[in-house]
Amino acid sequence: MKKFLQQVTKITTFIMLMSYLNTSLALAEISNPIHFNPPPPPSDRGAPGNRGEGASRGECTQLDVPLTAIVPSYEQQLKTGTNQTVTITEIWGLTSREQPSFWFYIPYEKSSIKSLEFVLQTDNDTTIYRQNITAPPIPGIVRVQLQNQKNILEANKPYHWFFKVKVACDSQPGTSNYVEGWVQRVNLDVSLREQIKKSSPREQAAIYAKNGIWYDALTTIAELRLTNVDDSQLAKDWENLLQVVKLEKLVTKALIRTTEKSTSNESKISNDTHSKNQGN
Repeated sequence: MKKFLQQVTKITTFIMLMSYLNTSLALAEISNPIHFNPPPPPSDRGAPGNRGEGASRGECTQLDVPLTAIVPSYEQQLKTGTNQTVTITEIWGLTSREQPSFWFYIPYEKSSIKSLEFVLQTDNDTTIYRQNITAPPIPGIVRVQLQNQKNILEANKPYHWFFKVKVACDSQPGTSNYVEGWVQRVNLDVSLREQIKKSSPREQAAIYAKNGIWYDALTTIAELRLTNVDDSQLAKDWENLLQVVKLEKLVTKALIRTTEKSTSNESKISNDTHSKNQGN
């Protein structure tokens, strides 16, 4: 009987210890901030873009934050053909997904938006994807997810995206504004894939961020925030991600849930050429 009680005591102690350790690990997961480790952009070619830092042309009213793409911005120095050094702003990020999501802040009222369009091109300016987007009910951050196509992004190839908005207010003529940037898909090694598979969604976001995979880290945290609107830790994670890419002005902007699905008229493969200078 005494030995039995001793064994029960040992088991109880072990269970209590494991419970304590699991609780400690859970608390550590909750308290540890998610930190994005930005990878260097491609050195063999530039990825110039515009994520919306400056004022857009033809605005209806003065906006505190313009149309903005939520993606890292890098200052890169490149040599020209005449051996001169020029500084360009590169708008670029990584994903591990064949059909990643892109996030944009739309500052306009729904009544002033005439059209929203997302365009994806190869690095030789061939349009491979085009999607019309429904205007959000209020100004805020929206998601654009590639849909209805298989294997859109090939690994280790750069893709050029554009997000275009046509707006018209009162008696003003309609104007077009756009932001543009780049995305590149990477293959995760086996150990990293297994680590992500066994992790909680927030841990997955931390792994993506630690490994510099911006689009996946942002999307994972955004999805968690949309389903856990009162979670203060997720709000802090969102703030940390935006601050590290110097987009802290978007921290307080509404994150809008979108439920629409792309139709055959909204999403298609095309061989036409897109002119980024005109934003058409």
